Amino acid sequence: MFSFGKFKSVDFYRKIPRDLTEASLSGAGLSIVAALSMMLLFGMELSDYLAVSTSTSVVIDSSNDGEFLRIDLNISFPALSCEFASVDVNDVLGTSRLNITKTIRKFSIDHNFRPMGMEFHPGPLPIVNKHGDDYYGEHDEDSVSVKADNFDGYSHQFPILVVNFYAPWCYWSNRLKPSWEKTAKIMKERYDPEMDGRILLAKVDCTVEVELCKRNHIQGYPSIRIFRKGSDVRDEHGHHEHESYYGDRDTDSLVKAMEALVAPLPLESRGLALDNKSANATDNAKRPAPLTGGCRIEGFVHVKKVPGNLVISARSGVHSFDPSQMNMSHVISHLSFGKQVSLKLFDEAKRLIPYLGGSIERLNGRRYITQHGNENVTIEHYLQIVKTEVMSGRSGRKHKLIEEYEYTAHSSLGHSMQIPVAKFHLELSPMQVLITENSKSFSHFITNVCAIIGGVFTVSIPPEFVLLFSAVTVVQAFTLCYILDNSGEKLQN
Repeated sequence: MFSFGKFKSVDFYRKIPRDLTEASLSGAGLSIVAALSMMLLFGMELSDYLAVSTSTSVVIDSSNDGEFLRIDLNISFPALSCEFASVDVNDVLGTSRLNITKTIRKFSIDHNFRPMGMEFHPGPLPIVNKHGDDYYGEHDEDSVSVKADNFDGYSHQFPILVVNFYAPWCYWSNRLKPSWEKTAKIMKERYDPEMDGRILLAKVDCTVEVELCKRNHIQGYPSIRIFRKGSDVRDEHGHHEHESYYGDRDTDSLVKAMEALVAPLPLESRGLALDNKSANATDNAKRPAPLTGGCRIEGFVHVKKVPGNLVISARSGVHSFDPSQMNMSHVISHLSFGKQVSLKLFDEAKRLIPYLGGSIERLNGRRYITQHGNENVTIEHYLQIVKTEVMSGRSGRKHKLIEEYEYTAHSSLGHSMQIPVAKFHLELSPMQVLITENSKSFSHFITNVCAIIGGVFTVSIPPEFVLLFSAVTVVQAFTLCYILDNSGEKLQN
């Protein structure tokens, strides 16, 4: 027969003798220390619970963001004219796109990277079908040879001054020479410089007049410039407004273009020719000349996700370039890959993942400037690009928090016998870095908090309570064993 006396033996909360409940100074101090310890350990556990822990893994790139990668760029070239600046892309699959203009904008800058005017709009380049007359015999020198000391005098004397900036070694300059001299002879006969004086055709040898050609931002040969009287006023930065001719270069086409320039001017006109614009088909062969010798290129391009190159260089199908005079120094203001991340989301990602984002814009702000006299230098950048995704595991389910492309960059400068370029070698990794944000369970947090409070309280109780609780615990253990033994015997019977 089970008695209630045996039932009382399992009581965990036994009455404490009254003399053990009296307060003491040592007990109060120990209680304060215990409370502070509990609060400190609770704060540390709470901070650990709220902190974001991550795990990193490398997996095969199986993302579904398409086969093309977007490249955003903003690069300044203080010595590359917007007139010939070209952005090209190519890859190992044979894809090649030259002179991308649809998503690229160009702005003229000076050698100190200061913007000079509005966006440079070159317009569609006419296709030059005739590069000169098929004449290889001797011809008269009817165009005026202009030098640095008399160039300003001619430009202020004649309402229209058309100058052929050439180089004797240039193939295209030599193709143009016969038709240019023949055109100069025809225009001299029709508009005598002494009697009429409305137009003059001249030429400048850029291998001799180097500074004069640099002053007029000549980088490709031949360059035909049209100077109108009144438009050659230079400001403090040294730029002046004039036009470039890009039409056919045979005698008939040149004569037609020159006639169109003279037609709006009255006879014996020595006034300004700045506002006299002809409105005929030959205007399609002219466009504004660059204000300065530098260019800032900004925009974006799409490339396939395979190894390839992004190349920025001087390009023209009807001009020659002197590699020794080309300077591809540049400053990278911005270069990034993939979709643009909003600032709010990017800041949130950096707050959650402090190790993310260190290599997104590795080249931003870098300067690659060659010294004067080392113009024919190709600057190459070798970029290894890897995709990084951050997955959030909080709130019980995983979702993509952010994705981006990080890269490493190694740059080199080397002399080139060809036309120097700025080249970005792109090497995309087939792997991707997966960063998973791991959260701790609330039940684990509550368990740890209970363990902290109970453990500190147990460790900090006075010695007499330790003896009492130890004795009680021993009694309870023996009582529990006795009950279990008796229960076992009854079950066996």
